[in-house]
Amino acid sequence: MFMSDLKPLLMEHARSVGADLIGFASKERFADVVPEENPFAIFPEGETVILLGKRITRGALRGVEEGTNFGDYTLFGSAWLDDNFNSLMCYEVTRFLEDRGFEAVPIFPNPTEAKGMGVSVAEGKPAPNVTPDFQLAAVLCGLGEIGYCGEVLTPEYGPRQRWQMIITDAKIEADPILKEPICNQCGKCAEVCPLGAITGIKTVKIGGKKMAVGNIDYNLCRKCKNGAFPNRLLARAKPDRLAALCVRTCIHELETQKRIKNTFANSFRKRYAWAIDIYDKSTYVDGD
Repeated sequence: MFMSDLKPLLMEHARSVGADLIGFASKERFADVVPEENPFAIFPEGETVILLGKRITRGALRGVEEGTNFGDYTLFGSAWLDDNFNSLMCYEVTRFLEDRGFEAVPIFPNPTEAKGMGVSVAEGKPAPNVTPDFQLAAVLCGLGEIGYCGEVLTPEYGPRQRWQMIITDAKIEADPILKEPICNQCGKCAEVCPLGAITGIKTVKIGGKKMAVGNIDYNLCRKCKNGAFPNRLLARAKPDRLAALCVRTCIHELETQKRIKNTFANSFRKRYAWAIDIYDKSTYVDGD
């Protein structure tokens, strides 16, 4: 039986504590996910995954876009956003559920590469730590899609958000998986990459939704000096590309093409974008 009265109250509370995005997925949607990345390996009696998102403010990317300030993005757009702003939001929603008699397990967005770093406690159990795939969860919770750039795009902010998760034994109605595409496969993300890290195309299927995604050479991305950063949680994990030239170009294109809801009075990209190539030579690229 669904908790029909709980969902609107929970959504209202989540937004009151700072959530910009909230989506719900049933246990059944994760049935084919491997145990090492399955949220319900963490909480087998759980019924629902709740995904909470908070935007990366566009202004937090301004210093990277101009090539003049990277440190403040790593705080307001990354570390503080994950560790403080999002974590507090997730904690408060967890308390909301506990106050109503439901167990709620808060999950931090550790990279999936961190899975299996321990020893299984029993035969048949995945080794700790189980690390859910937040990109997969975003699609299954109806919040977005994976774009050609390889990042989650939402109708509200494109790639500008970070996530936290709650697994709960409250049975809450799942949101429909997003049908209308956000990415129109313009390929600008690949065109501007001075390292040539995005090539070709592959089909990714999640929850019945098919998405065309570029083949990304993350070894090249690790060498990127155009706004990509090493994963701060695990050095061998995929780099954080949300401020990289490719993804910033995606932001510009989605805004220009009016494919996202969060729009501004002035264009994000105001001049040719700076770029540093594989040989550490500085140049400019046409991001339009």
